[in-house]
Amino acid sequence: PVIEPATGETLAEVPHASPADLDEALAASAKGFETWRKTPPIQRQKIMEGAARLLEERADDIARDLTREMGKPVGEAKLELGFAIDVLRWYAEEGKRVYGRLVPSRIPGMRQTVRKEPVGPCLAFVAWNFPAVNVMRKVAGALGAGCSLIIKPSEETPATAVAIGRALTEAGLPAGVLQIVFGVPHEVSEHLLASPIPKKLSFTGSVPVGKHLQKLA
Repeated sequence: PVIEPATGETLAEVPHASPADLDEALAASAKGFETWRKTPPIQRQKIMEGAARLLEERADDIARDLTREMGKPVGEAKLELGFAIDVLRWYAEEGKRVYGRLVPSRIPGMRQTVRKEPVGPCLAFVAWNFPAVNVMRKVAGALGAGCSLIIKPSEETPATAVAIGRALTEAGLPAGVLQIVFGVPHEVSEHLLASPIPKKLSFTGSVPVGKHLQKLA
């Protein structure tokens, strides 16, 4: 159950992913990465910009839901969502400017180049206190770099994350590139981190949990 802190009432119920669900997400993330890494940065930017515009159109409804699930005043919720949209646009644009470089060679006649590539499928786990910004910083960074992502937002504040995912999907994000899962935190993290598919982990939360995830990774 998702509880509204102001009233104690149940807003909705959030589904917990089973081990089979998580395995399906991992396989889809690997497949989604192969699609997304081959998508030109200009096209990735257009999809992310499309999602930003959808989020702007839905800002009032999303901010209201953010307030109901998290408890901050709706004015602050709108400010947070606006910042999250800016983050999405920033990473979308920066993705078009992931430049390489030439490195001076010790050997005459040899040219050395550095080319940046997306690292691979990624994982992210985030806290409840900023339901839009915590999620968006992970999602936008991964997508802008050309990576796929499985993210586990807080089970206490799921609606905002789902709204972000829905906007990206409707803007044309290919299947498997972004996936949102919920569940008992240690069960989800241990299962996902035991897989060889993810190549990077990003976490926002407490220091003890961060150290634990680092060991698992």
